Amino acid sequence: MENLLGRITINPNVCHGKPTIRNKRYPVEMLLDLLAAGSTYKEILDDYPSLENDDILACLAYAAKLSKVKSVQNVIS
Repeated sequence: MENLLGRITINPNVCHGKPTIRNKRYPVEMLLDLLAAGSTYKEILDDYPSLENDDILACLAYAAKLSKVKSVQNVIS
């Protein structure tokens, strides 16, 4: 999982410092939203040819890591 997480970058000069894939302008949030909306890996990779399968897995690994907290406040708006 750590190898996958290395694909997630945070750079203040890219997407206002949001977590992105490999310092590209693909925010992790966007890819997770696409997956949550039902897009398949194939659809995402076809729509964004510079992404790789491991980039999608990295987003999922990042989300899993973020969800490992001791308590959760109301974050649903």
